[in-house]
Amino acid sequence: MKYNLNQLIGEGLIRPIPKSNQKAEESVRTAESWLKEAKNNFGSKALKSCIISSYLAMFHSARSILFADGFREKSHFAVARFLEDKYTKNNLLEEKWINLLDHYRETRHNDQYNTSFITTEDEAKDILGSAEKFIARMKLLLKEK
Repeated sequence: MKYNLNQLIGEGLIRPIPKSNQKAEESVRTAESWLKEAKNNFGSKALKSCIISSYLAMFHSARSILFADGFREKSHFAVARFLEDKYTKNNLLEEKWINLLDHYRETRHNDQYNTSFITTEDEAKDILGSAEKFIARMKLLLKEK
């Protein structure tokens, strides 16, 4: 099911707040910090931590868009739905970025809560590379606004 902005607000998945470029910039800095941590985790072979850190880097960079638009998420799921409705639907953001965020949100969830979750070095390397590209795309989207 596709969500629109009114549904997201109505279901309490996001809420309006004052637009804030400052919070958007802080969220980008937080994303970059998580990315640095992900790289350190990968370098020390802490692969599960690399996955979580990489996803959080993606999440915080996506969240920056919400702050700039005057919204705050109440769930990780809502961030992707917001971007999908406001940006992908209007051809301002490619759908592949939404799919990537959703995929790694689910991967992070499995990593964090599934007691039998196992990851490989290749999977950790993939999410780390994806996180770098995702952050760059969110920064470009912020700049284009």
